[in-house]
Amino acid sequence: MQNTINIKNKKAKFQYEILDKYTAGIVLTGTEIKSIRASKASIAESFCEFNEQGELFVINMTVEEYMYGTYYNHRPKAERKLLLNKRELKKLEKEVRNTGLTIIPLRLFINDKGYAKLAIALARGKKLFDKRETIKDRDNKVRLDRIKKSF
Repeated sequence: MQNTINIKNKKAKFQYEILDKYTAGIVLTGTEIKSIRASKASIAESFCEFNEQGELFVINMTVEEYMYGTYYNHRPKAERKLLLNKRELKKLEKEVRNTGLTIIPLRLFINDKGYAKLAIALARGKKLFDKRETIKDRDNKVRLDRIKKSF
């Protein structure tokens, strides 16, 4: 299987402070996985949430309808269940409930076996001054690289 599918959430590292990372499987239907393999998905505005039974779902993830799908096609913005170990789920749920952290998807990819996986992160939202500091650090790094390149 080709491992060329790599859909990223580019805004995540700018808007959130990443604390811990996990890799989760996703429960998908046939037309959803075909759309993902065609790179017709977006996780830019998505987040993860627990339901009453303690299961983790990704919300607001867009997987476009499969072009060759018939009436069996899926809904583009459906909630999709994430698969993690019980120990990891309990730890994440405790962190989210007690400390007010959030779970965000960072990357959607296809692994070596052909399964769709979602790299998720436990994150804390950045304040405005943190974002400004990130921009300042990035600009300083670019300036230093330019200076080093000229010598």
